[in-house]
Amino acid sequence: MRLGVIGLGEVAQVVHLPLLAGLPELFEVRSACDLSPRLLQTVGDRFGIPNRYATSAELIEAGDIDAVLVLSSDEYHAEAVVDAARHGLHVLVEKPMCLSPREAEEIINARDQSGVTVMVGYMRRFAPAFLEAKELLPGLGRVNFARVHDVIGRNQLIIDQTSSVVRPGDLPQSAMQDRSARARALVTDAIGDVPSAVANAYRLLCGLGSHDLSAMRELLGPARGVHAARQWRDGGYITALLDYDDFVVAYETGVDEQLRFDAHLEVFTDTTSFRVQYDTPYVRHLATTLEIEQTSGDAITRTVRRPHLKDPYTYEWEYFHHCVVAGEQPKTSPEDFVSDLRLFAELVRHLDK
Repeated sequence: MRLGVIGLGEVAQVVHLPLLAGLPELFEVRSACDLSPRLLQTVGDRFGIPNRYATSAELIEAGDIDAVLVLSSDEYHAEAVVDAARHGLHVLVEKPMCLSPREAEEIINARDQSGVTVMVGYMRRFAPAFLEAKELLPGLGRVNFARVHDVIGRNQLIIDQTSSVVRPGDLPQSAMQDRSARARALVTDAIGDVPSAVANAYRLLCGLGSHDLSAMRELLGPARGVHAARQWRDGGYITALLDYDDFVVAYETGVDEQLRFDAHLEVFTDTTSFRVQYDTPYVRHLATTLEIEQTSGDAITRTVRRPHLKDPYTYEWEYFHHCVVAGEQPKTSPEDFVSDLRLFAELVRHLDK
């Protein structure tokens, strides 16, 4: 499958391009684009990408590809996805797929009209430990409580210790201004004219939070609603209580300056609890584990399962290839992402009270 990569920033350099180079039987990166001439030359040379363009529109129009990977800034995801779909190209787009329901509708319409595959990059939902937890849960009895936790240090703290990343310093001021203006317009389109702290919280939900809440939905089903929510530190931290009829999920997220990554889903039943523990995706092959505590009679058993060391991103790419070839709808579809947008909007309504 011939690929075009849209955006050559951190996640392209650290994760996707090295991974794709290791899957030559499935993918060939034929083209790339970035607004930064420095990134385009340096990263293009590093990974031997033959065709290079300044914009996604130029890359898509040039052809010679079957699919695109959208890694650009969030504000431009929808534009690239819609354009690619209208040109008959399959799409894997990093989360968030978009920032507003209007954009999501445009993506779904473009996909339906062209018949291509559009998949959202929720790699945590492909981790073997997560899938094993999903299989385990129905046999554990009623759920009494669950916890979704994602409090991490800034990604750059980890990346700077473990990877050589080229960062752009040559973007025109007009491009930065356009990005900021577009972000404000899209957030307003999605949730209305809200205080800046609430808008920041919405962006945090669309970014980091989308991983957590998407995985929560697959594991436990959709939340019925939001009991309460609060943000602080100018939208940099969020906590919420999510309604699941006969139990509650506690959600908590934020980003700090500690050099660590703590993201997990934890579920409690009458005699068993388990935790799916994630580590940073910016150091490949760090294991996602399934930690289980189970009481039987007077004894408690604690086990840690590490089903596989294969990178969840690799599973995600293999799954994308399968969906395209087989013509199957991916589980992380645009409609699936719309469910997250609805929950983000409901959370924001509670934050804005």
